[in-house]
Amino acid sequence: MPAPASAEIASAVLSVPAAAPAEAAAHYAARLAFEADVSDVHADLASGTPGFVLVDTRSDAAWEQGHIPGALHIPTAQIADLAPQLIDPAQTVVTYCWGPGCNGATRAALAFARLGYQVKEMLGGFEYWAREGFAYDSATGAEQRPVDDLTAPRSGISCAC
Repeated sequence: MPAPASAEIASAVLSVPAAAPAEAAAHYAARLAFEADVSDVHADLASGTPGFVLVDTRSDAAWEQGHIPGALHIPTAQIADLAPQLIDPAQTVVTYCWGPGCNGATRAALAFARLGYQVKEMLGGFEYWAREGFAYDSATGAEQRPVDDLTAPRSGISCAC
């Protein structure tokens, strides 16, 4: 015998109703204005697509351990002093730090925005660059790890999402 309607299980997902479609569209469009993902950054760097500068905002030791080829190294604490000398203000800046557990790229993006730059944060940071199997440079030369199949398809081909 089915349980009475009053005994239905409440939805944890829907305990706060979803936003109206227009509000959701505005929210997600705004997020994309502030964020780029590792695969998109890789695709643009590989194709030579102009228009942005990728900035590694980590320490010197972190940079030596591994960094994305073509990135500019400006530790967050030095952005106010170095950015005006190194980056054309017409370029969009894309910041990255270690990974999702670090808000260094967010703090760096804020510093660039306060200087008047258009800026985005690369989601996943250096961690996801390496975990998606993209090559990186280190103090000892070029390196590359196998694709972590929890972050990207094993084939190495983009998820095309």
